[in-house]
Amino acid sequence: MTAADAGSWQADEEEPRGPVGKAFRLSAADSLSLGNAVCGFLAVCVLAYSAIQQLQVAGGRFTPDPSYFATAIVLLLIGATCDLFDGLVARRFRASAMGAELDNLADVISFGFAPAFMVVIWGGFTAQVPFTAVLVAAASVLVAGVVRLARFACVKTKSGDFMGLPIPMGAMTVISIVLLFQPSIWTLAGILGVAWLMVSRIEYPKPKGQLAAVVLGWIMVNVAFLTFWVAWPEGGDLPIKIGATMQIALVAAIPLRVMFYKREQRREAKRIHY
Repeated sequence: MTAADAGSWQADEEEPRGPVGKAFRLSAADSLSLGNAVCGFLAVCVLAYSAIQQLQVAGGRFTPDPSYFATAIVLLLIGATCDLFDGLVARRFRASAMGAELDNLADVISFGFAPAFMVVIWGGFTAQVPFTAVLVAAASVLVAGVVRLARFACVKTKSGDFMGLPIPMGAMTVISIVLLFQPSIWTLAGILGVAWLMVSRIEYPKPKGQLAAVVLGWIMVNVAFLTFWVAWPEGGDLPIKIGATMQIALVAAIPLRVMFYKREQRREAKRIHY
């Protein structure tokens, strides 16, 4: 390589690869993505504060307080709402040069780190399961979420569906397990299963047409039950049990439906071939 070639190579590397001026301009969609990140950060702060406060008052003994979990869930629901609308706002108005990157980074905080930290708070202070096992389950949620987002950014399926469980649904399913069950080896296995679904090759269909209306209605009812429990915890645990059960059932039912559908397609293809 000559000196000229080296100088040319260095110049190419130093040249900006995108619209630098526009990269510093935040759009309305970016504000929603940042709001999502802030909600995830505040949810972690609420859970950490609950642990610190009780450990100071109770002299080293900690029992998770449902009210703090409720506050954290409200913040994550607000973050999920921001995540739902930032894409719509970007398509309707204007997307900045760093919109997609901001969205993914915000999702890591709200739907990767926050639910992983919630798993630690939920199961890390009990003698029912080893602390190491809790850390493994929590880390699997975070790692699977990061891998899921990275793969989503660079891999597109031929069908246009999601490859693997979308990270917001994965986070809400982990939260549902935390709210519905006590820490145990079986519940930790369930959390590991959710993490596996996020990085699996199972295609989760993008809701379209009537299916979109059904799925949206299902999610709205689920969120309504969660919100009711968060806003009025004195009303009992029935709303949260119903909402959490519906969330887990939805996540489990979709891959089963896809597998049955593909099996029917293979049978139909064999019947036509013969």
